[in-house]
Amino acid sequence: MKIQAPKGTKDVLPEESYIWQYVESKFRQICKLYGYQEVRFPTFEYTELFQRGVGETTDIVQKEMYTFLDKGGRSITLRPEGTASVARLFIEHGFASRPMPQRLYYIISAFRYENTQGGRYREFHQFGIENFGSKSPVTDAEIISLSYNFFVSLGLDNIVVNINSIGCPVCRKDYVKNLKEYFLGYYDKLCPTCKQRLDKNPMRILDCKEDNCKLIAQDAPKPIEYLCDECKTHFEALKGYLDAAGVCYKVDPYIVRGLDYYTRTVFEIVDVVLDKELAICGGGRYDNLIEQIGGSSTPGIGFAIGVERLIMLLSQKGLIPQKPQVPQVFIATLGDLATKKAFEIASTLRFEGISTVIEELSRSLKSQMKYADKLGCDFAVIIGDDELEKGVCKVREMKTSSEEVVRIEGLAQHIKSKI
Repeated sequence: MKIQAPKGTKDVLPEESYIWQYVESKFRQICKLYGYQEVRFPTFEYTELFQRGVGETTDIVQKEMYTFLDKGGRSITLRPEGTASVARLFIEHGFASRPMPQRLYYIISAFRYENTQGGRYREFHQFGIENFGSKSPVTDAEIISLSYNFFVSLGLDNIVVNINSIGCPVCRKDYVKNLKEYFLGYYDKLCPTCKQRLDKNPMRILDCKEDNCKLIAQDAPKPIEYLCDECKTHFEALKGYLDAAGVCYKVDPYIVRGLDYYTRTVFEIVDVVLDKELAICGGGRYDNLIEQIGGSSTPGIGFAIGVERLIMLLSQKGLIPQKPQVPQVFIATLGDLATKKAFEIASTLRFEGISTVIEELSRSLKSQMKYADKLGCDFAVIIGDDELEKGVCKVREMKTSSEEVVRIEGLAQHIKSKI
């Protein structure tokens, strides 16, 4: 068997990793601006967390999770998403006793066994936001505004927020009843999976990717038509806050999202190119999730962004910074004494914040200069026996090949003046 990365996974090489660092940095910046704090949590959880949190009837739980028994016979699952884990963290560490709302964010890898196409992987990465403790539509607007402004900060200017309300458990009963009656009229035309969904959770049929089921769902009852007065008021207030924030949105009455924990507000953010929409973010409100997995009743709302798909989109639009991070200085050495001195000089330059690498292979000066050029360094510092005796070094600007003789003790300041 050839040793290689498993299907659906991807190595991130040095020429790409700077892009990841760039978008991660942008996400951390926007989270800081909105007062969100980072949390980190295990890559795997007990399977029951996702069964109860994500929902037994979802495609994620039924088809896509990586689940196994550990050596103690416990059922373990690699996390397929982040919200359920953060909800568990919230309960386990007593966040309910902290000042509300709690604003949390995370940057994670997640795992789902699904088709690998269109920017999808079986190991993928997410940026996520979770806000616990507020039922207010102001919070919904804050979450949506944060995600919207994050994309704007990356230069994406054709994004639209699609919003919907799927109501609360009270008003959803009538909706689900009518939805079930509607799909029963098309029972013979539904795919086998949706026939099973019809009894357990007919709303999941609206997520089906089968062409026939998608066609049937186009005329299905809309959850927004069954909202109770409280849910209507909440949704209208949300739209008003989004208008005030200058967020470009439209109401999509068929968004339900693919997870069972959502209530009221659900949304997706899409990039629009030639009338085609590419989803890059999705989220919504989950006021019953904490209670559902064993905590006290606590409202919540959040979203997740697929990092691979986002980077693919930025690349297609030419919005990636062109220059990866490379060492600023390469120290070329001629002789053992020079190599020892190079260690000292490199330490000084790094202390001053100047990225520096030194020669390690005892190559000729010509070979060292070729290497520095391939690295993309701005400067090469050349040290040999003659330079050591005089306490100086040669500094070559790689772009112009011009050289200056500089005293070693003043090297850092000289390079800083040139950067």
